Amino acid sequence: MEVIPLGPGFCAEVRGAGLADVAAHDDVYAAVRAAFEEHSVLLFRRQPITDELQVAYSQRFGPLEIAKAASLGEGTPFSILTNIDRATGQLVPPDHKESLRARANQLWHTDSSFKVPPALASVLSARVIPPHGGETEFASMRHAWARLSETERSELSQSYAWHDYAHSRGKIAPQLASERERTTMPPVCWRMRWVNPVNGRAALYVASHTCGIEGMPQDEALALVDRLIAEATRPEFTYLHRWQAGDVVMWDNRATLHRGRPWPDNLHPRHMVRTTISATDADGVADLRPARAAA
Repeated sequence: MEVIPLGPGFCAEVRGAGLADVAAHDDVYAAVRAAFEEHSVLLFRRQPITDELQVAYSQRFGPLEIAKAASLGEGTPFSILTNIDRATGQLVPPDHKESLRARANQLWHTDSSFKVPPALASVLSARVIPPHGGETEFASMRHAWARLSETERSELSQSYAWHDYAHSRGKIAPQLASERERTTMPPVCWRMRWVNPVNGRAALYVASHTCGIEGMPQDEALALVDRLIAEATRPEFTYLHRWQAGDVVMWDNRATLHRGRPWPDNLHPRHMVRTTISATDADGVADLRPARAAA
């Protein structure tokens, strides 16, 4: 197995081993897990992907999240990201809820920071891709943390931020998050620094879902979050993945932000399938909670 670096200090391609090898062999899993902890984003090319293989691979890393209420994959381990109407096979119009959700996914975010527990990792497979556009872009929040001043790191390591699914969706359309989604996914509060217990490396933990910071006026909090994300995602610090048929990408939600890039969604189909692995205390969740929530 080879691990080929791709991005500016993070992201790598795994060659000589595929998802099936990881699912079947402990030694291959251990090597890929080590690469995941080191590089945060892993790319596998030319995978014979099926739902079953994606689940088998993902389960190696931990318990799978069940897709949220009112999503296309609700009740299953799959989050379906598509602009194809399953009933008709036609492309959905630009004002369709799935088109609006795709636009929300074009905000810089980390998956499931609005859930308890949050996500360790996501595994995304390309099933149908447009001829151009629709890339996925990544930024390292470890590197973002390291670029902060010592004073900022000291302050943020003891700060807690609120994450709300409805907040990020409201940036696209006021009612994009349904009442059922709002009820089943209320805001949650996490420390703004997530330390990887395997290697001790810290990452800044904020995203488009962040709607406030404990003890700070909301306008100041949102301005700070916007500044932190803008600095973390400057173009020279990001990796842009251009999808090919058979690609599977896995990323560490503790240590990265990502966003989808636009494509002519009224002209070309795009169908992606994501599995999400829930974080556990072994992945550092225990350190994220405010003391009152942990009690």
